[in-house]
Amino acid sequence: MRRNFEIEVQWRAFPLHPETPEEGLPMKEIYAARIIDMPKAMARLEKAAEGLGLPLGKRKKTYNSRRAQELCKWAETQGKGGEFHDAVFRAYFADGKNIAKPGVLKGLVKAVGLPEKEAEEVLKKRTFQEAVDSDWDLAYQLGISSVPTFVLDDEAVVGAQHYEVLEQFLLEKGIKRKEAR
Repeated sequence: MRRNFEIEVQWRAFPLHPETPEEGLPMKEIYAARIIDMPKAMARLEKAAEGLGLPLGKRKKTYNSRRAQELCKWAETQGKGGEFHDAVFRAYFADGKNIAKPGVLKGLVKAVGLPEKEAEEVLKKRTFQEAVDSDWDLAYQLGISSVPTFVLDDEAVVGAQHYEVLEQFLLEKGIKRKEAR
């Protein structure tokens, strides 16, 4: 979208299963209380991810993303927010890595070229805890209950959507296309 439209993307942290312990929880346990046919739901998700060209592995556990979110906020201040977010996304959704583990996060920091010692200090001192708390509060205020949710002005598009859906959303909101070069 950024290549074709005059927009600036601002990532917001979201409390996706914040009660999850560092060692993670089996996916079956997370969804046990819900009446969901997991094989069917996963098949739909896999088909949607494939259609969108998104990497999606067959992870068995979900992990707490709080520390990763705090590092994402820090990475934004270093000019590497998008790169770090993409690295975390791939590690979690495609590779099934435990993004609550400091060692995993350190590897992602290194992979995108961020200073490792500084990242360790950010995690140790919880420097970006308030920034993440603020994003979580905003999500509650806006009534956001799932990810991804794309918000522009006072309207939202919820869920992983095809490019055309997001394109139409932007056009309806008066966002201009970039001029061809």
